[in-house]
Amino acid sequence: MPDKIGILSSQRGYHVLALEAAARARGCEPVPFNLTRLAAGVGAGPHARVRDASLLECRALVVRTIPSGSLEQIVFRMDVLHRLENLGMAVVNSASAIERTVDKYYTSFLLADAGIPTPRTLATEDFDAALEACREMGDAVVKPLFGSEGKGMVRVSDPETAYRVLRAWELGRYIYYIQEYVPHFDEDVRAFVIGGSVAAAMRRRGPGWKTNYSKGAEIAPVSLGPEMEALAVGAARTIGLDYAGVDLMRSESGRTYVIEVNGIPGWRGLQKVAPDSIPERIIDRVLERSARSAPALPGRLR
Repeated sequence: MPDKIGILSSQRGYHVLALEAAARARGCEPVPFNLTRLAAGVGAGPHARVRDASLLECRALVVRTIPSGSLEQIVFRMDVLHRLENLGMAVVNSASAIERTVDKYYTSFLLADAGIPTPRTLATEDFDAALEACREMGDAVVKPLFGSEGKGMVRVSDPETAYRVLRAWELGRYIYYIQEYVPHFDEDVRAFVIGGSVAAAMRRRGPGWKTNYSKGAEIAPVSLGPEMEALAVGAARTIGLDYAGVDLMRSESGRTYVIEVNGIPGWRGLQKVAPDSIPERIIDRVLERSARSAPALPGRLR
């Protein structure tokens, strides 16, 4: 009987189907689980399941999405991942690593404290402190603390715009996450790191200052130099990720920054220019991790 690889997501879209095909190509049986239907028990019954299927029947688990939800929903989903790891299951990426990347400020200070160049940043609940930061930076990007694909990001380069944007965010009781804008010729690099090495990389050129593929950026394969490769690998290692999408930006002054580290990265655009199958490389890493994980204790695989 082939080993089962669980794939945790909220829907079976492009990436889940690609991972399923990659698992079959490696002789495994993929088992999709809907993250929003998790149930976890203590004492009697399955420790973690979706409907009648126990997650602990799988050799390992790939986390494909952590969808938005209430604070309780997000915390519970992460609790279940921590529990599965505590029971000996290989979870990729790990719950702790995902928590570090979902929160942009958490990512930023880990990078900075490790000596990895990242733009000057302020995170605060205080409106006056946020407004002063925008004025002092002169040209800044206000981002959601939790977010991806460039959604919700606003560039502010004058005090009046900053005031209006920050007042609007205040009504939503958001944390102000403000990053100094780095002039970058409207392009950056996405490096896909798997198992401590760069599996593929692409240059993204946007129609404006945003360079996300999902926002219409043009892409092309790129070979990273030693500096960018070391920064990408170092960023993924610092956060503790088995695989990661690392966004690097070379400023117009010539300095390279790590802008973002994604712990649940997509690869639809990158696969168009990648030399190998990215989902197969991810499954290879999952199998490698599961071979090193401690087996679940007897009686727990129920």
